[in-house]
Amino acid sequence: MATSVTLLQAAETADGLGALGKVEVKKFFGGAGLVLNGVYFAFFMKGTLYLRTDESTRTRFEALALAPFSYATKTGRVTVTAYHEAPADAMEDSQTLLTWARDAYAAAVRSRKAPAIRAVKPKRARRAAS
Repeated sequence: MATSVTLLQAAETADGLGALGKVEVKKFFGGAGLVLNGVYFAFFMKGTLYLRTDESTRTRFEALALAPFSYATKTGRVTVTAYHEAPADAMEDSQTLLTWARDAYAAAVRSRKAPAIRAVKPKRARRAAS
């Protein structure tokens, strides 16, 4: 569940992104998502802002050694390369944040237009009736 601190961080950030339009804050798993025109483009999780990336923006994040979002499961760690940490300078300067957020929103919009590629799970063998 999102903490009140996380929701407050997200609300303050959303207010600072007003130049993009009306940015809404919505609960997002254990954090708080930032939504513009119905599109999730960023989220806060445990005090860290993660921005949406795609093939055209991911290299900027990687060049700055900004980690992708990841979380632990019972069987190991899952890495989500579609979201990366926001750079520290973006959290300190509103114009820099606005630039990164604008790019994250554009990446999110592009990803909605791309055809979904789904993994196919192998079918389980049926047990013979006894």
